[in-house]
Amino acid sequence: MNNPINKQVKIPFDFVLDRLDSAQPIVRPMFGCYAIYVGKKMVLILRDRKDHPHDNGVWIATGEEHHAGLKKIFPNMRSIRLLGKKSAWQNLPFTADDFETSAIQACEMILKNDPRIGKIPIPKKKKKKASRS
Repeated sequence: MNNPINKQVKIPFDFVLDRLDSAQPIVRPMFGCYAIYVGKKMVLILRDRKDHPHDNGVWIATGEEHHAGLKKIFPNMRSIRLLGKKSAWQNLPFTADDFETSAIQACEMILKNDPRIGKIPIPKKKKKKASRS
């Protein structure tokens, strides 16, 4: 695994990284969580924080057009409250009875390059340097 994170940092739900190991996932800290990339795609975010515990779990990068199909596979999947009423991202909640099974199944879908999971982030625009007068 290509991991720019300090090895002493405890990443929540790290069994996900074990499952994705053959795809050489990259882990990047993001908003107090951990974004998981496979190639250029951000595929998951791992979140286990004290604030807003309702949203803890494995977040799936997807599009609204895939919600209905994914909901059939992951019946406990839900929207992320922190992101507002409508969000393309979906949560496999840590508190669900099928959490680990669902997270592993999401990893298997990622390894099969399922088009319903993963988004290529929009590149950040470079800031223009202020001209010196």
